[in-house]
This record gives sequence, C-alpha cells and structure tokens, in this order.
Amino acid sequence: MIKVNLLPHRQIRRAERQREFGLMASLVAIAAAAILFVSWSYIHNKIQAQQARNQRLQDEMVRLDKEIAVIGTLKEQIKHVLERKQIVEGLQSDRNQAVLILDELARQLPEGIFLKSVKQLEDEIELKGVADTNTRIATLVHNLSDSAIMYSPNLVEIKANTNAQGVKEYEFVLRVSLKREVAEEDPAKKSLPAKG
Repeated sequence: MIKVNLLPHRQIRRAERQREFGLMASLVAIAAAAILFVSWSYIHNKIQAQQARNQRLQDEMVRLDKEIAVIGTLKEQIKHVLERKQIVEGLQSDRNQAVLILDELARQLPEGIFLKSVKQLEDEIELKGVADTNTRIATLVHNLSDSAIMYSPNLVEIKANTNAQGVKEYEFVLRVSLKREVAEEDPAKKSLPAKG
C-alpha cells in the first residue's frame, strides 16, 4: 500500500482559506467603511442644510423684530399725529365760536344791562355784569333760554349795590351752557337757503 503524505496539502488549503478569509474580512471592512463614510456624509449634509435653514430663520426673525420695533414707533407717531389732528380740528371748529357767542349775547342782551366779563369754561359761559333792575336780569335769563346756541341759563348770584353816583344797581353772575352741535356748525352752511 502506498502512503501519501497529505500534511503539506492541508497546510496549503489552510493557508488559502486564511488568505480568502483575510481578503473577505478586508473587503467587508472596506465596504463597512464606505457605507459609514457615505452615511456620515449624508447625515452631515442634512445637518448643514438644516443649520443653514435655522440660520436663515434666525436672520429673518431678527429682521422681523426690527420691523416690529419700527412699526411700534410708527404706531406711536400715528397716535401723536392723530392727537394733534384732533386738537387742530377742535381749534378749527371752535375758531368761529367766540364770534357766534358774542353776536348772540349782543342780540339777547336787553337795555340797561352791562357786562363786565364773559368767560368760557369748556361748554359753559360765565357772564358777570351790572343791571339797573332785577327785571332786566330776568329778561336776559329768558332771552338766553330761547337762544339758538345757548341753553339752561343759571343765575348764580345777584347783589344789590349803590354805585358812586348813588344809583342802585344789581351785580349778577350768570352761567349758561353752549349747544356744541350748533356752535360747531359751519356758518356758511347755515346761511345757505333751504331748497324747497
């Protein structure tokens, strides 16, 4: 019988298997490294894109905050302008009021009454004057209650005095309210003839 020594053949097979295993292990390691690198690159790109979006949002938020601050200052300026406009409109509507009041007082003042002062306190007028009789003061109160721009006359005080010539006179204080809607009307509108 022939004896064959298989030991070198087994060693050669074992060496080939080890070499194939090493080659496969290195190929798997390279493939795993490539997969890890591709995955890391993809995730890194996604993170950078999201960070860029976040930065854009932050920049827009800062810009919008500045615009909101500007809008807030504009609202304050608009409020101040509207307040000034209301003041100017009030002055515009009241500019003829003094003339109308004095004209109405001249029409309603009976003979024998002299006014010392006329003072306007918002929607009320205070008249201080002197009359030769109480009847004249009563007539003035009646005339003012029928006035077109005044209503509700209120006699606050009346005092009887004797002046330097020895003549008896009556000092009075009278308050009367203004009709604002009539006082604010444009006099040009009132003078237009009514269409029939």
